[in-house]
Amino acid sequence: MDAYLTLRVLHILGAMVLFGTGMGTAFAMWAAHLRGDVRAIAVVARNVVLADWLFTAPAVVVQPVTGALLMAQRGIAWDEPWVLAALALYVLTGACWLPVVWLQIRVRDLAVAAAETGAPLPPLYHRHMRAWFILGWPAFAAVLGILVLMVARPDLG
Repeated sequence: MDAYLTLRVLHILGAMVLFGTGMGTAFAMWAAHLRGDVRAIAVVARNVVLADWLFTAPAVVVQPVTGALLMAQRGIAWDEPWVLAALALYVLTGACWLPVVWLQIRVRDLAVAAAETGAPLPPLYHRHMRAWFILGWPAFAAVLGILVLMVARPDLG
């Protein structure tokens, strides 16, 4: 396998990991939240935080590195409109994801504490979950937009 194909495979795998892990963890977290079982929420939140560190964070690094290397190999300019749009969406995704990570950690800690003491989930947990849910939508839409731009490479100018 040549360098370009290797980079391309890594870039596509990174996109799949970002999208798949994001969808999977969001579904698991929201489904546990809707059920309201404090112990289940604690377990799922622990796993979601772990999945973000094991899968999402490395993919967040792999994507721009492999993307930049692919662009260099193919002579794609950084000022191409589709590249600029994809980069803007990537920044938007990160601007949503970073607070989501913090919220997930707080939700995990609140759920674990409630599960350990047998207490109900506090109001702060519910506020954090609302913010987590709201921030997920623009991040999801931005990732979809990036995927479309990567595949179509439209002339946006």
